[in-house]
Amino acid sequence: MSTADSLSLAGKTAIVTGSGKENGIGAAIALALARNGARVVINYVSEATTPRAAKVVESIEQVAGKGSVIVVQQDVTTPEGTKKLVDEAIKGFGVERIDILVNNAAWASQEPVLTASRENVERTFNTCVLGPFYLIQATVPYMPQGGRIINVGSVASKLGIEPVYGAAKAAMDALTYSLARDVNGKRITINTVMPGPVLTDSLPPTPEVEVLKERLLHLTRAERRFGNVEDIADSVLLLVNEKSRWITGECISVSGGITGN
Repeated sequence: MSTADSLSLAGKTAIVTGSGKENGIGAAIALALARNGARVVINYVSEATTPRAAKVVESIEQVAGKGSVIVVQQDVTTPEGTKKLVDEAIKGFGVERIDILVNNAAWASQEPVLTASRENVERTFNTCVLGPFYLIQATVPYMPQGGRIINVGSVASKLGIEPVYGAAKAAMDALTYSLARDVNGKRITINTVMPGPVLTDSLPPTPEVEVLKERLLHLTRAERRFGNVEDIADSVLLLVNEKSRWITGECISVSGGITGN
């Protein structure tokens, strides 16, 4: 099979934020990209995640070999932090460009919305909206023709649930649509994938979350099951490929059919 007819990402460099947890969506995306030939930058912020990030690196090196992955521990909610991440990625791999950016890092508070603290509201928007925006600003100057940007959103933006988090992800949806025109001079595409419920650390087994999960499970159409991290990773793999060159500015529900309609 020729490269033109495959999902090969050989020679490409990718940054995946929020990818330091071995059972998370970000780690699965990084693994899928590396398995198909990309050099991948793992990113996380919390010191407590360091041993878990080491497991992610190990799993990637097992399938893609040494030199296929580097780790950059960096807060990506500020312009300074995002610039450092991009600089470390370029320096770490000895490259001059970033071909793929996946804005996966996210954060949400579990507190009731009507009593949500300013600190937690701002942290949600800083992580889910401003961080991706700053990182796009920092990365696009290093993106070649045909670069790919993927924002990882959520069906919460369409369902009227988790108001602060849902509003932040809705802002990400709007950012994706708006930026599609601004980056098209280099044929860069930008799309959002919107996972439904995926059983990761972001869905702890609390009574409130269990009720929400059951509600969302009834809305799936493809199969009656929760999503898994590979479902989301495979959707990203398709969108970063050359075959998706005519798809941009889209927010695609990757949830087994949960659309909000």
